[in-house]
Amino acid sequence: MLPGAGARGAYQVGVLKAIASLLPRNARTPFPIICGTSAGAINAAVLAARAAHFERAVSEMERVWANFDASQIFRTDSWTMLKSSLHWLAALVLGGLGVRNPRSLLDNEPLRALLKRNVRFSGIAKAIDRGDIDALAVTASGYTSARSVTFFQARGSIAPWSRVWRVGQPAKITVDHLMASAAVPFVFPPVRLGEEYFGDGAMRHRAPLSPAIHLGADRMLVIAVREQQQAFESDLPAELEPPTIAQLGGYVLDTLFMDGLYTDLERLVLINRLLEQTGTEALHGAMASLRPLHTLIVAPKRDLRDVAERHAHELPRPVRLLLRGLGAGSGHGMQLVSYLLFESGYTRELIDMGYRDALAMEEDLRAFIYDQPMDTFDAPVFLKRDIERGSA
Repeated sequence: MLPGAGARGAYQVGVLKAIASLLPRNARTPFPIICGTSAGAINAAVLAARAAHFERAVSEMERVWANFDASQIFRTDSWTMLKSSLHWLAALVLGGLGVRNPRSLLDNEPLRALLKRNVRFSGIAKAIDRGDIDALAVTASGYTSARSVTFFQARGSIAPWSRVWRVGQPAKITVDHLMASAAVPFVFPPVRLGEEYFGDGAMRHRAPLSPAIHLGADRMLVIAVREQQQAFESDLPAELEPPTIAQLGGYVLDTLFMDGLYTDLERLVLINRLLEQTGTEALHGAMASLRPLHTLIVAPKRDLRDVAERHAHELPRPVRLLLRGLGAGSGHGMQLVSYLLFESGYTRELIDMGYRDALAMEEDLRAFIYDQPMDTFDAPVFLKRDIERGSA
């Protein structure tokens, strides 16, 4: 499971690179079910399309992520930045521009072109037909229905599902599904799929583990992109100041991408504890389908804001000026920058960080990959402590 990440998706590539090093040469993917949201959906689609050769898929992902510059994701030229700023200013001053109201802060058409060049969408169906994977799932949020929609391409007759504000819908995954899943609100424009416009899949994804469960998973590897301890251990400033727009934006993205995941993990730990105490044989009716789910999490140990601050100068000058105007010069404003910093110095450091963090959990990863006995819930110490405390 690859959650939303923005530029932090490079960390996921590093973890996958470590996993590739633990597999035999030319091995196919060890993950029959691959689920992704936002930037994680893009990584998931690449893995699914090249499922027959896991190491090759990860090498291709690393090649792209390690050589990123922001202009491959959104337009960064001075004229586009100026035009966007003036467009928003005119809409605010004039009380709206009707049908010409701005749709987003940034223009991400370069991302569409990048995905068309690098994701072999026809390979997804071939991988499913060959049995290399069972399913690929990509989640987006419907603006009209206010539902979380998981589009899945799968082998066999997996039935659609419908829960409160979330549904699963079979589909042939295309570039539009990835663009919709990664359409961060206000930052990137919404994408039309069928008769509805969609935005970032993390917005309404209150149960992000559910697609994998519906698709039949009994073991889940989650590659998270937030260093959970920062929410509890970050130092308060000596002089309290109102949050900047950049700080608010970073806070919103952090909430969108990760809060639902950690809440769902707390719920998972609680259910596993109940099943351990009662046993599955005591369950009846609708509860009889409950089963223990073994979950392993890999997450950053370091604060990614510090990494972003070291590399923020790599952004094109027009983008730096725009972000600085929003209050993203330093400190808490770096939270927003850490999600938008699609520059090679930053992404390479995150790839290396993910690789090292994963290898530090080599024993746990081997147990997961090779279907050996493992705990029902395992994670880095700081994260495991917080989630288990939250489920108590």
